[in-house]
Amino acid sequence: MTDESTSIDNNWTMIIRPKRHWLDLQLGELWRFRDLIALFVWRDFVTYYKQTILGPLWFLIQPVLTTLTFTVIFGKLAGLSTDGLPQFLFYMAGTVGWSYFSACLIKTSDTFKANAGIFGKVYFPRLTVPISILISNLITLAIQFALFLCFMAYFGLRGADIRPNVWIFLTPLLLFLMAGLGLGFGIIVSSLTTRYRDLQFLVNFGVQLWMYATPVIYPLSQVPEKYRWIILANPMTPILETIRYAYLGAGLVSGTHLLYSFFAMIVVLIIGILIFNRVERTFMDTV
Repeated sequence: MTDESTSIDNNWTMIIRPKRHWLDLQLGELWRFRDLIALFVWRDFVTYYKQTILGPLWFLIQPVLTTLTFTVIFGKLAGLSTDGLPQFLFYMAGTVGWSYFSACLIKTSDTFKANAGIFGKVYFPRLTVPISILISNLITLAIQFALFLCFMAYFGLRGADIRPNVWIFLTPLLLFLMAGLGLGFGIIVSSLTTRYRDLQFLVNFGVQLWMYATPVIYPLSQVPEKYRWIILANPMTPILETIRYAYLGAGLVSGTHLLYSFFAMIVVLIIGILIFNRVERTFMDTV
């Protein structure tokens, strides 16, 4: 009987054990389930606009319409400064960067609620879902950023004063910071909404307010010195300012500020993963 049990046990390819403490993260499983992550990415990317008339064109229409709205309202009517940059490029750079971060945060904040049916039926590392959201949003960002580069080339050929520089090589780091912040804050909210459901209603509104505390529609240089530290306390501020400076040549860039964003991202991500790991053990009991 013992030999037969041992033989059966040796046939298993995976043993599922309960997580015993907060730090029992089992992050190595994410690599083993990379095919599942790819499947979730395909689901998120392909089915999002599946039953729409314009389909994937919305990936291009959304940033253009948002940029045009900002240009008319804040650039023309309100007369906000754009640090001497073409208004359309200034707002599009901020819009594309902010859209990636906000999409990551909003979509990951709904992880437990939107996937309750799957979580209750089959085992897989729950972090595969928010990570797949980051990747699918990254594909969207690549499309929108390519559009931004096309507009940048157009304005450059028309003689606009834009000066791309070596800071462009920090683009992978900036993407990593935005993804980490979006994931960290998103899974914190997702974990808390399993117990406090009304937080979900505040996410979209809170992200919208957060945008106005970030240099998306105004440059950091226009914030009075005595209040600038408040805006710089926002870890997204150095990231967007660096994006504008790297590709357009205007903005307040500081290695110290970027280092602050990096450490803020690490702290938020660690806290988010720990809370997420804790909540996923008892999530189905609170559904």
